Amino acid sequence: MLGAVGYSASMVSVMMQGSPGPALLPSSSKTLSPALLSFFNFNQSCFLSKGLNLTIQRPTISSPSFLKRVAATAADSNELSYADPVDEQSPKKYYFLIANAKFMLDEEEHFKEQLFERLRYYGERDKEQDFWLVIEPKFLDKFPNITKRLGRPAVALVSTNGPWITFMKLRLDRVLSESFEAESLEEALASNPTKIEFEKPEKWVAPYPKYEYGWWEAFLPKAYAAKESKFSAISGSLSVKTKPDLEEEKWKSAE
Repeated sequence: MLGAVGYSASMVSVMMQGSPGPALLPSSSKTLSPALLSFFNFNQSCFLSKGLNLTIQRPTISSPSFLKRVAATAADSNELSYADPVDEQSPKKYYFLIANAKFMLDEEEHFKEQLFERLRYYGERDKEQDFWLVIEPKFLDKFPNITKRLGRPAVALVSTNGPWITFMKLRLDRVLSESFEAESLEEALASNPTKIEFEKPEKWVAPYPKYEYGWWEAFLPKAYAAKESKFSAISGSLSVKTKPDLEEEKWKSAE
């Protein structure tokens, strides 16, 4: 509205129907007087109904001032979107949630569904696995306040993805959560050898079969390491045999 902004007199022109040209307000005055601004604001609708056109110059998209503001906003956005490069030599941060093994592996049934669904999702998108289950993790020695509240043996879900661990903590609810730094993946996933056994329920009343014992082994560090070593062995053994090579093998087999 005109009454809210002090436009300069040179920016306001009045076009009268039938008049030979625009009647400019005096350019000598710096701004319109308050009385004149109130007059335009109050009688704007009356002027328009009588054929009076009020034109106010506004900055366009191509104006230099507008482009400068856009560039400044884009620069601020980039600063928020891109973090500083991480030093690969520095310790990596790991996030975890932990509870007793009975709860994590035997009672909390949808926990298995969450893990296998995420593993399937990673496989479809060819993403490297970044979460593991660790039975009796050695990093617990760094958290005495957590250790004294745990039933043993304990199982931890460890990941480099902090927001996902937060999501899983909300889903599981009855778990403890923290984070730590480690120099290597092997150090982060180190564990104390422990055998886990669960008693079978005398009567299973659910409409679906109970999860098989050992389903969690697919997410243990040794399973991940075995999968990686198997892939490396297969990749290293692949070779393309040429026709002379095949002929030589055929000749040797004939001997």
